[in-house]
Amino acid sequence: MTDFPFTRADLTITTRLQEAFGTEVELEEANGKSVPYELLAEFEVQGQGYAVLQSLTSKNEEYELLRVEFTAEGLPELHTIEDDEEWENIAELYDEWSLPDDQG
Repeated sequence: MTDFPFTRADLTITTRLQEAFGTEVELEEANGKSVPYELLAEFEVQGQGYAVLQSLTSKNEEYELLRVEFTAEGLPELHTIEDDEEWENIAELYDEWSLPDDQG
């Protein structure tokens, strides 16, 4: 088993996206089409923000995991996590955090 660098104690719940956009956001796909998503969770790990979104139009239960970064004006922006290891680590942490204690 691979050593996992984070624990639940490293995850801090945040609300900056929800405060800025509410519980639904629209993401633009590569084809230019806007797709609505529900904001399932937002949190920080060691100062880096992340958002968990689920499509409102797809029956796919998988979630999107994105980085939250802020503009010079303090506005939140969502960005794809480019680093596979970072994505895996944060996805594993979210899964662990979102499971009940007796299952995680």
